[in-house]
Amino acid sequence: MRINYPLLDKINNLDDLKALEIKQLPQLCDELRDFLIYSISNSSGHFSSNLGTVELTVALHYVYDSPNDKIIWDVGHQAYAHKVLTGRKDQIGTIRQFNGIHPFPFRSESEHDILTVGHSSTSLSVATGISIANKQRGVKADVIPVIGDGALTAGMAFEALNHLGDIKVPMTIILNDNNMSISPNRGALNRHSEKIFNSSFYQSLREKSKDILPDIAPLKNLLKSTESAVKNLFQPEIANLYRTMGIDYIGPVDGHDVIELVNLFNKLKSNGKLQLVHVLTTKGKGYLPAEQEPTKYHGVGKFTPNASEQKQISKNLTYSQVFGNWLIKHVQDPQLISITPAMIEGSGMQEFYKLAPEKVLDVAIAEQHAVSLATGLAIGGYKPVVAIYSTFLQRAYDQVIHDVAIDNHPVLFAIDRAGIVGEDGQTHQGAFDISYLRCIPNLVVTTPSSAQELEALLEFGYTYNGPFAVRYPRGKAISLDLPPVAVELGKAVKVRDRDLSKTVSFCQSKSLSSSLVQSKGIVFLNFGNMLAKSLELADSMGACVYDMRFVKPLDLSVIKSLTEYGLVVTFEENAQKGGAASAVFEEMLALNIFVPTLSIGIEDKFIQPIDTHLIEEKMGWDKNSLEEKIINKISTLA
Repeated sequence: MRINYPLLDKINNLDDLKALEIKQLPQLCDELRDFLIYSISNSSGHFSSNLGTVELTVALHYVYDSPNDKIIWDVGHQAYAHKVLTGRKDQIGTIRQFNGIHPFPFRSESEHDILTVGHSSTSLSVATGISIANKQRGVKADVIPVIGDGALTAGMAFEALNHLGDIKVPMTIILNDNNMSISPNRGALNRHSEKIFNSSFYQSLREKSKDILPDIAPLKNLLKSTESAVKNLFQPEIANLYRTMGIDYIGPVDGHDVIELVNLFNKLKSNGKLQLVHVLTTKGKGYLPAEQEPTKYHGVGKFTPNASEQKQISKNLTYSQVFGNWLIKHVQDPQLISITPAMIEGSGMQEFYKLAPEKVLDVAIAEQHAVSLATGLAIGGYKPVVAIYSTFLQRAYDQVIHDVAIDNHPVLFAIDRAGIVGEDGQTHQGAFDISYLRCIPNLVVTTPSSAQELEALLEFGYTYNGPFAVRYPRGKAISLDLPPVAVELGKAVKVRDRDLSKTVSFCQSKSLSSSLVQSKGIVFLNFGNMLAKSLELADSMGACVYDMRFVKPLDLSVIKSLTEYGLVVTFEENAQKGGAASAVFEEMLALNIFVPTLSIGIEDKFIQPIDTHLIEEKMGWDKNSLEEKIINKISTLA
């Protein structure tokens, strides 16, 4: 691992990059890759995807003139090299940290970040809009979306390609083909491409031709042109797919030959064509463990690069693993079938997939298709389970309403990463699912507070004859020392009784004079994994605590009992606007219950990246901050 970077140390902006001679670029790429390995291993972040795009990034910025030319990164978790070259080299160590730089392109961070992004498959649509605007306003500039083969599995990307082929605005699409999204790619197009380029005949022809032809410039050029012709001979269907859509196809080209890429981009720059360049890269390039296990090294915590394994932060089960174990218990169930949009590993389904691959349908990055597919399976007699992240379910909202809920199909939604996700920032927080789901008729929405309750609600939801959502957070699963209570539809569980003597003592110790609170007490309504925090606060305040379990339907017997208390406090890891608190307050209003209330949840703003260990502090959810919020509320009631 280098300590000094002779070329990279001189690169502070794109002008410095363009001042290099083309023959220096391979050395710069080596230094940049080493720098990324060192930086990410010390700070955490997206790893293997960034190592795979070093040469591509250098070549794009060496040839094109950002920000006038618009380089648009799809998803953006492969854009760390882009950040380094565009003036953020010294800040890479702060990535995914509070007040650090963002892990994805972010418009307010740099003029070179054309699109704030975190979800896949949006680049082509945005690039089409920019190209149309350029053409109509007479702006002379190139538009270069960089989209991975994984992102190209999504329907939105094909919608954009279909439109592009119709209007034919100038654009150079870079297809970064590494056979991976986060997990191995699925789909017919990917399988066909992989079959061609991994065939023994093609690989043998490619390698033997390199051995036969000596290292002489004219013959090397012949080799490249011959290899290009061979590629086109072996993949006419791929080329014809794009050409049929009206898009010129170039490639495949070696995504790790920076000089070849520069020469190619110089030929394509400002030629006024609609064209797609098929670039072959290796995810994890330059770091052998990541090349061998790119999924494992997709997103990493801090680790020692020369060690054989990443550091293990915790051996405790995560909520995702609890879900995976629940699936395994049902492996023999002939009705169960699971669906995931390219998230087998992320959703904790690896072991279940090994046991019963026929029961796992990975539909690639196609959330809309995943939900409507579940409807079809339900109609066909199965009990489908859709494993999906909260932030990704947003992309299938119409299908949840139109295809699942209207006809009341028995689809179980296992919604992972609900609440504050942490380091990945605004695009990935699961802050809105309660708000956007609870307004849908027929859909049950639940919020387990622990590992045991997650399993119980999954079991109940699986047997429920209608659409059922279980939303649970990222990270270590909490185990609470509470007696198990059977799940009943729409029924909460009282886990602490009111203790007015403690409430009075607490108010007196804080000089709070509210007779209402001292005479009637406090009640906490907890939705989800803040229950442990609620109980800790309740012990000092003498508050009654309900583990609500269900956001929809709410336990109306609990709501009606709120007249007995002097203050109602709700807890949830969801946007306060339209969330569980809103549901409670709506019912209180409908029942003419006028009791002071306080909502603890996510304020009306997008959450920037937060280090996992700082989430409670920065959100104001540590014990002292929560206690202060409640004290301030009681003080207004004096």
